[in-house]
Amino acid sequence: MTNISVEDTIHYDRETVFATFRDNLTDLLDYLPDIEDIEVESRERVDDDTLEIVNLWKASEREVPSLAKKFIKPEMLQWHDHATWHEDDWTCDWRMEVGFLEEAIECHGTNRYVEVGDDEMRIEIEGTLDVDASEIPGVPGLVAGKVSDTVESFVLKVIEPNLTDVNRGLERYLDDQ
Repeated sequence: MTNISVEDTIHYDRETVFATFRDNLTDLLDYLPDIEDIEVESRERVDDDTLEIVNLWKASEREVPSLAKKFIKPEMLQWHDHATWHEDDWTCDWRMEVGFLEEAIECHGTNRYVEVGDDEMRIEIEGTLDVDASEIPGVPGLVAGKVSDTVESFVLKVIEPNLTDVNRGLERYLDDQ
């Protein structure tokens, strides 16, 4: 298991950033070069302070490392993001589900939206990633450990930079509004 930890500052107020990520994520698509598509599959108000959203993300196929190309095809680079937005404490609990690798990859965490100043806030992203390559179809048992490490490195390589890239895309989007 690997920890995901990203802290990033955005030069907009917390309320605008929180609401834009929660309510207008698909509008950021033109500002996210490594993402081909984001589709909102469901959106449900749980109570006055809680909203659950499921988004389907599709990544660019150019991100697949050579060793993983034997097992992970470009069309498989999509995932569901199950997000529970808590408006009362400025957090979002999330769980990522990688379609064809649902049993092999477990990834979840929490984003905290922290006010820093009038036009500045910090996103603190904490989570965990666990890859079990023995659950990936077609992976021989003898190389499962090496493939687990490769897939975990690949997933982290995609996730961590994309988290800050999404923030930069959000800033560009808000600049253009």
